[in-house]
Amino acid sequence: MDNPAVNNSEKDWKKILTDEEYHVLREAGTERPFTGKYTDQDTKGNYYCKACGNLLFTSETKYHSGCGWPAFYDKAGNSAVETRIDQSHGMTRIEVLCKKCHSHLGHVFDDGPPDKTGIRYCINSVSLDFKDE
Repeated sequence: MDNPAVNNSEKDWKKILTDEEYHVLREAGTERPFTGKYTDQDTKGNYYCKACGNLLFTSETKYHSGCGWPAFYDKAGNSAVETRIDQSHGMTRIEVLCKKCHSHLGHVFDDGPPDKTGIRYCINSVSLDFKDE
């Protein structure tokens, strides 16, 4: 069963999130490459949405892509993320959003591991909360 949606006002999000978290999660910003705390993490566990706590990814699907952000080749189930077309910055990409609160997480590309899904979810560390096993 899907988790009920989170529909906070932007005023509420500003109270809940730090300025950097708000910029990335609610204004579709991005952190600088190779600066995120989860980029090189190898610890076993789960990655949750920093805004609402929704389970997004697991360490089982995390890999080192060299892109500068945490990369995953699959999501943690059907209630984890959703995508939409992003035509900002003069290019067309596919934006990844938390399915529960619609916060911006990053983008997805089709250059992931070919022996897995072939997908690379490129996700901002600041949009994630990690809990080890």
